Amino acid sequence: MAHGGETSRLCSRKWRIRATHCALLHIFNTFYLEPFRAAWSKCQESRRKSRRLHSTLWGMHLTDTTAPAATGSRDTSFFGHPRGLAILFFTEMWERFSYYGMRGLLILYLTQHFLFSDERSAVMYGAYTALVYVMTIIGGTLADRYLGQRKAVTFGAILLCLGHFGMAFEGSGSTEYVVTADERIEVLDEGRGSNRQLFVEEDGALKRMVFASTGDIQILDTDDRDDEPTATVARTIPVANYETEIVRQGLYTNILYFSLALIIAGVGYLKANISTIVGALYEFDDPRRDSGFTLFYMGINLGSFLSSITCGILGIVYGWAWGFGLAGIGMLAGLVVFIWGQKYLDGKAEPPAPEKLKESFLGPINVEMACYLAGLGIIAVAMAIVMNAEIIPDGFVGGLGVVLFIALVAYTFATMKGTERNRMFAAIYFVLAQIPFWALFEQAGSSLNLFTDRLVDKTMFGVEVPAPVFQALNAGYIVIFAPILAWLWIALAKRKLEPSTPVKFAVGVFLAGLGFLSLVAGISASGAAGLTAVYFIFLIYWVHTMGELMVSPVGLSAVTKMAPARVVGMTMGAWFLYSGLSNYLAGVIARGTGAETIGGQITDVVAAKATYASVYTNVGYVAMGVGVLMLVISPIIKSWMKTDEISHPGMADELQASGHN
Repeated sequence: MAHGGETSRLCSRKWRIRATHCALLHIFNTFYLEPFRAAWSKCQESRRKSRRLHSTLWGMHLTDTTAPAATGSRDTSFFGHPRGLAILFFTEMWERFSYYGMRGLLILYLTQHFLFSDERSAVMYGAYTALVYVMTIIGGTLADRYLGQRKAVTFGAILLCLGHFGMAFEGSGSTEYVVTADERIEVLDEGRGSNRQLFVEEDGALKRMVFASTGDIQILDTDDRDDEPTATVARTIPVANYETEIVRQGLYTNILYFSLALIIAGVGYLKANISTIVGALYEFDDPRRDSGFTLFYMGINLGSFLSSITCGILGIVYGWAWGFGLAGIGMLAGLVVFIWGQKYLDGKAEPPAPEKLKESFLGPINVEMACYLAGLGIIAVAMAIVMNAEIIPDGFVGGLGVVLFIALVAYTFATMKGTERNRMFAAIYFVLAQIPFWALFEQAGSSLNLFTDRLVDKTMFGVEVPAPVFQALNAGYIVIFAPILAWLWIALAKRKLEPSTPVKFAVGVFLAGLGFLSLVAGISASGAAGLTAVYFIFLIYWVHTMGELMVSPVGLSAVTKMAPARVVGMTMGAWFLYSGLSNYLAGVIARGTGAETIGGQITDVVAAKATYASVYTNVGYVAMGVGVLMLVISPIIKSWMKTDEISHPGMADELQASGHN
């Protein structure tokens, strides 16, 4: 999406020249790469600066891809693109397949299999997704300076395979007991998702356990397995007369933590670097470059869409191990594709100084081995944080964000003046402006997933759809509405009516809040204890996707444009750190929606619905208020941005590809 009417005019001629390219590529090209085309018109005067920049960057792998390729005919084996793009397309597709397949099941797995409380599960989930973004800084740095992308991606893919397959080792699950003054009753369970049912064994017979609207436990006189059981209530245990006790399998709980840490480290080594290889396959002024990234983005959305459906169905209907196992098979397929196809990368992803990797780092450990051992350090730190996420003070995480903000502002005042300082302030603004959006948007995998599973009527055409499947809506909506919105920007730009980047950000944040208010309307319409209609889930995902299309395609591009070349690495490091903080904040918000459960089932539906409605209403209004405030100050931010000039061409593609996908 272009930034301002002037930018769109600069892009329009290029766009028309390339319009004869494949129609499908044209559609996706408009959405994903429009933010960067304005910068390309200035690439010739900036290429020399870009080469100097590479040596100063830290925290992100931003390899200079502007050097001319060897003379000779260009490789056009894959739909007119280099064969290496096919390898990267399928590698990233399978990596995203594994990531989103596991992500859709994770919160349900934590609450139903391991019987963690809603609150603890939400914070664990938030810590996990936060670390995924933060660790890309370390993985990108190691690849940029030492390993090269090929070795980093391979190592990351291996860690991901181990992590995903580790998730399939589930054990028999945790056991919950209802403890009264006179007895200790073991709670038995069958099924997953909204099909989960609870039982107790009494007098040698299995009997169904359900909950009254007050939270009292009701034990029926049979094992009635109907969704709405009609068996007689044999006895009732008042909510005030019992407590619960949970016994977990220590081995399998630690396997869970270790597997999540492996995935965190694997994404850290793979995600940022595979995007960089795509850019390295082309000369910077290669006219196929933008459509190459278009194909790559298609792989990301295809993997996300397919995994949410397939892993979601297998995991809920047939068993957790089936869903996580399929995610692991997907990642293994990606690893096999990448190893087999490395020969088609034409040496574009090799270490910057191969001889340095053989140098001694510490005794018998050389530099290359030290880079891999750093992964073990990431795993250890990530495992410790995920294990203890609930005891990390919220003030510590918030304080970290405040300290980083003060440091960025102080550095800007101390080292910059005039237009350069204003543009850096604009970059800092966009780094911060992403927080409210992602904190709400990332409820999709946590609180919204639990809400959909527990309190939504998911029956469609006579079939009950598992809750994780609905996470495919985001990828599907992107495919449908991204080109429509992009065409709208082009049409508005021709009339000098296209909103500026700060305005788009403001609208995106506003829509994040509006989405939750639309869901609250559905909650209210369903009564105190009724199930919410499924079309409200379609609605909130649509509203949030439209907000994402306002924020995600322009955020990274705007930061790379505004930050001076000498500090763009630092600024992008801040971007990903704040992305991580946004995901952790999402976990904190989700924690507030936590309901009382036994065996992973809500004990008081009325109280749970009221809690969801209250939290979603509050965050909805806050986000909408923040969006309005951002809209009010958008002229100031636009004035800080001054010219729409990018200081370091070739980076925007790579950064966008390693962003919030």
